[in-house]
Amino acid sequence: MLETSGRLLKLLSLLQTHRDWSGAELAERLAVSRRTLRRDVERLRELGYPVHATQGAAGYRLGAGAELPPLLLDDDEAIAVAIGLRTAAGGSVTGIEESSLRALTKLEQVLPSRLRHRVHTLHTATVRAGAVPAPKVSADTLMAIAEACRRRERLRFDYTSPRHGHSIRSVEPHTLVSFGRHWYLVAWDTDRTDWRTFRVDRLTPRTPTGPQFSPRELPDGDVATYLAHQLSSQTWPFQATITLHEPAAAVADRVWPGMGVIEPVDDHSCLLHLGAGTPRDLAWMITSVDADFTLTHAPPELADALHTQGTRCLNAVREI
Repeated sequence: MLETSGRLLKLLSLLQTHRDWSGAELAERLAVSRRTLRRDVERLRELGYPVHATQGAAGYRLGAGAELPPLLLDDDEAIAVAIGLRTAAGGSVTGIEESSLRALTKLEQVLPSRLRHRVHTLHTATVRAGAVPAPKVSADTLMAIAEACRRRERLRFDYTSPRHGHSIRSVEPHTLVSFGRHWYLVAWDTDRTDWRTFRVDRLTPRTPTGPQFSPRELPDGDVATYLAHQLSSQTWPFQATITLHEPAAAVADRVWPGMGVIEPVDDHSCLLHLGAGTPRDLAWMITSVDADFTLTHAPPELADALHTQGTRCLNAVREI
């Protein structure tokens, strides 16, 4: 039979990894009587763990309490939390850097030496490079928007955009999306009676929130697809749709986030909707997919840009 302290830890681990347990199952796992199990449950409650009796069956469930009790993490979970905290400390959400570092310090102090060594090795062997630092967003702003989304309450905020300057917007918030280097709010704009996408680093929520609303259905059905479509084509002055002569699954990894939206057609082809600031950039993006294609809908300038790029490549080959 396990010693009492070790048995309590095992009981706590079982409760944390499974939502509902019957008393018989727990007693069997711990190799104790039902009476001993009840005493162990009481000890956990005295230590601050909210262990609830389940209704309809003689069982137990670990619930949420008023305070955060200690957690039991296995090796992989502990490493994942440490890496996540270190990433959060240097991430794009302001106001959580110090808290993340404090939590990371506490975690690393109690990590076994073998795990502390793995976390330290990963940290010292890696460096973040190749990207411009993301615009910072406030954790309070994210929470205010998230609460309005959850409660389905109208949200008013001050918004500043490079094109239109400052404005006050009233929206029905749908979803917060972390996409690439930015946070976005996808919402129904009540003044413009249409869906809009807003950069979170450019808005400041106003309080209080407005009345509740009934949720609307997104145009593309999926918020990630809708946002990708908005960012990759509709906001650019030059837009195109091309037919790729390969199935969507085959080219999906060659289309990076924000570049374009893939639309399956059949087992042998798919459509790629994309946009760019210039026809030259559009030609480069299309050819970078490395697939045979046909222009389905495209501005006239794209044909000239593709011809110029093709001629340049042929001239380079002739000089070899």
